[in-house]
Amino acid sequence: MEKRRRGSGGVPSLAVAVLAALLAAASMPSPPRVAAALSPDYYKDSCPGLESIVRYEVARKKNETVVTIPATLRLVFHDCMVGGCDAAVLIASKNNDAEKDAPDNESLAGDGFDTINRVKAAVEKRCPGVVSCADIIALAARDVVYLADGPYWRVELGRLDGLDSRASDVKGKLPDPDMHVKDLTPVFQRNGFTEVDMVALSGAHTVGFAHCSRFTDRLYSYGGARTDPSFNPAYAYQLKQACPIDVGPTIAVNMDPVSPIRFDNAYYANLQDGLGLFTSDQVLYADEATRPIVDMFAASQKDFFDAFVAAMLKLGRLGVKTGKDGEIRRVCTAFNH
Repeated sequence: MEKRRRGSGGVPSLAVAVLAALLAAASMPSPPRVAAALSPDYYKDSCPGLESIVRYEVARKKNETVVTIPATLRLVFHDCMVGGCDAAVLIASKNNDAEKDAPDNESLAGDGFDTINRVKAAVEKRCPGVVSCADIIALAARDVVYLADGPYWRVELGRLDGLDSRASDVKGKLPDPDMHVKDLTPVFQRNGFTEVDMVALSGAHTVGFAHCSRFTDRLYSYGGARTDPSFNPAYAYQLKQACPIDVGPTIAVNMDPVSPIRFDNAYYANLQDGLGLFTSDQVLYADEATRPIVDMFAASQKDFFDAFVAAMLKLGRLGVKTGKDGEIRRVCTAFNH
């Protein structure tokens, strides 16, 4: 454990990349952790121009690599779902026992961490010791979505950074690519998410990449030695070309074969066409409880965007640290001393 001492339709061709996977999602209400008072204007006086600084640095990083989009968006999900939105996922541990070292976080792309660290450095030059890393994650996640043609929303701010980060806290807190709706639901139910929230957050898979190892069981060993019949046959064929049975661990494919770097509602139309990459994606269309939501979002990008923003705001309110339970880190990768 790393801890700070408290004291004082058709199937387009697949672009193969050596990159990382994005996230999966789930649902239903009654959150155990309640946000403290957050406000979009929290830094209005203490760090004027904050959002412009964040946007500029995020855009610079995105222009270097589009992996910035899914990698940064995935960070906010993996941070908030484990102990709340407290930037614990950013801590670098000498003993490899912090949250980022947990098996479920091993696929988090380095470009996401680099984005946050760059933004933090720029913000510290303008407003030293004022803005938390947790708030920077929230702002950067909003900005990568917007820069990828997705929705814009006012981010609620005022979080402190957490004082501990344990790999052991991660297990069971995040959805798995092999989960079905009945398994996904309780993962999010304890955090107050509805089925609509679950399906909306899953739409983040409209951008990003996934390593072949995360889904090849659907291609080669589904119920024995066959291919998951819920796959579009042409899509399964293309995936097998990109991810042969002996594929290396670094090979990855686009999560969304239609518009992989644009944040849109194509993900839901893909599910209707059998183009869901993970089991946890395709089951959203197969399950009677969630299929109508998929159909709604496939028919209306506005409905998807509205639901996604609402779910992201809800996500950002989980486990907010205040007072003696948190701090403003000088650097995002280490606790203050």
